[in-house]
Amino acid sequence: MMTNLFSTFDPSTSMNLSMNWVSTITCFMLIPLTYWTLPNRMNSMINMITNKLNEEFKMLMGPKSKGMTLMMISLFMFILINNLMGLLPYIFTSSSHLVFTLSLALPLWITLMLYGWINQTNHMFAHLIPAGTPAMLMPFMVMIETISNMIRPGSLAVRLTANMIAGHLLMSLLGNNSINSGVMLPMIMIVQIMLMMFETAVSLIQAYVFSVLSTLYSSEVM
Repeated sequence: MMTNLFSTFDPSTSMNLSMNWVSTITCFMLIPLTYWTLPNRMNSMINMITNKLNEEFKMLMGPKSKGMTLMMISLFMFILINNLMGLLPYIFTSSSHLVFTLSLALPLWITLMLYGWINQTNHMFAHLIPAGTPAMLMPFMVMIETISNMIRPGSLAVRLTANMIAGHLLMSLLGNNSINSGVMLPMIMIVQIMLMMFETAVSLIQAYVFSVLSTLYSSEVM
């Protein structure tokens, strides 16, 4: 039972060629078209979301953002489209795998750390000891801050993966039980619709949380 349940997240569909990861690449095809004479509704909605995110990320990063907001907005849109595509039937949920989320979080974190320690060494050392820390607690604070800094990419990746897996597992359990439910089928369908709406909100929130936390981490280095 557990093997069949978790087979929803199996990235391989055949021995020779796996087509599941294609859903991760096809999100680039859903980027709004730039060849319209007038902006269509989808383009207008994407532009509105992009402008709002740009204002918020610039506020979080401060005056030294220098184009970092564009990267964070792209990260948000990429994760959001992949999360939403995973809700469609027979489409592989790539964001439910650590190989996908770690591929986003780890290079970003390593790049920020290298930039900070190479170009702003004193600033990075200052972050290890918060202001007003007693002298006796300074060695412990350095250890605590170092550990908390090192687990940041793991926490970003695991948070996104766990939230995507949890909702899909619940929907899979209800879907498997609805076959032999009989009278309870209408109630299970209502619950499934509510779960689908909840998962849509989770997809949006998790993409937002991932990009905002990445922005906050980068603002400490800038």
